[in-house]
Amino acid sequence: MIGVKKPSPALSKFFKAQKVFAGEGWGEGNLKRRFYFSQLLWLLLSFFILIIDQLTKHLALRTLILYKPLPLTAFFNLTLAHNTGAAFSFLDHAGKSGVLFLTLFALVMSIFILIWLLRLPKNSSWLSIALSLILGGALGNLLDRVRYGYVIDFMDVYIHQWHWPAFNIADSAICAGVFILCLICTKK
Repeated sequence: MIGVKKPSPALSKFFKAQKVFAGEGWGEGNLKRRFYFSQLLWLLLSFFILIIDQLTKHLALRTLILYKPLPLTAFFNLTLAHNTGAAFSFLDHAGKSGVLFLTLFALVMSIFILIWLLRLPKNSSWLSIALSLILGGALGNLLDRVRYGYVIDFMDVYIHQWHWPAFNIADSAICAGVFILCLICTKK
């Protein structure tokens, strides 16, 4: 087919190892793949994560005061925070260039994960769940970066005076998805 190049050997090996293109060639048949109902379910899971994340962030913005904890238990507060960095405030002081880099990185990775998710065989349920969680979380935080220039965090877990960095539903979904991916990789 015109315009379709065979991927590099390293990329082919990666995709074969992940069973993304299992049993399929790189020709025209790949471009006309059927869209399965199960793929729609995985996209709905991502959308559900995105909606819940955005609703909880909206509630946090409307009801919490910036950096003022609202204690719920002996180890959990609701604390509104603005995170201009990545996960757990990594690159928090990188300025506008850091925000732009993280926004573009999240956009590229979301597109990559979406394509990967849509190309999975129907019998890859756990991998589909993991990618759906990661995609929903990444899109939730990406939407914050585009709208506000930072990510809204509001969950604060702590032990005595030691506080875990504030996080949100999107971060939780990403962590759960990565955890499932790690389990899948160690199982093989």
